[in-house]
Order: sequence, then C-alpha cells, then structure tokens
Amino acid sequence: MTLAKQQCEACHADAPKVSDQELADLIKEIPDWVPQVRDGVMMLEREYKFKNYKLAWAFSNKVSELAEAEFHHPSILLEWGKVTVTWWTHAIGGLHRNDFICAAKTDSML
Repeated sequence: MTLAKQQCEACHADAPKVSDQELADLIKEIPDWVPQVRDGVMMLEREYKFKNYKLAWAFSNKVSELAEAEFHHPSILLEWGKVTVTWWTHAIGGLHRNDFICAAKTDSML
C-alpha cells in the first residue's frame, strides 16, 4: 500500500525513530522531500511553489486540515507563491513513519 493511503498511528515518547535503512527506503516514495537536521532533530521538508499568495494560502489550509485529521502537525511557512512544509515527530524528536505518510498525503493534495 502506498504511503498516501496509510493512516498515522498514535505515537508516544518511546516510539522508535526510523532507522537509516527505513529512511533510505521510505524517501524513495517521496523523492521531492529533503531530510534536514535542525537542532539535532531529523525532519522532512519540501517547498511548494504557486502562482500567487491566494493559491499558496489555500494549499496551506489544506495541509492544516490534513494535520488535524491525522492528529500530526507540521511546521507550515506561508509566503507569497510558496509554502514550505516540515514534518517531524515532536514526541520522539525525529522521524517516524507517520512523517512519511503525511508527506505523501501532502503531495497528493496538489
């Protein structure tokens, strides 16, 4: 089953982070996302471009609705013609499978 069709699972502080091998395998399904490390925390980030602010705003609202539906919340930076979305799992301070699921679902909203 593709990542975009999966559901996030409840995550807790002792949930496992994705391994290096899982990262390598999962990132193949979301090739436009870039693993980033900020303050020692691994995250997934992607920048989306739009023709204007209104389209970017509408997309950021869709991402917000996804976040509420999955009860998994990213960082969303809204700019003129651009939205940057960053997924990571706050509870574990890194990447969980949920982040890859939500990244794939974010892509499917285009």
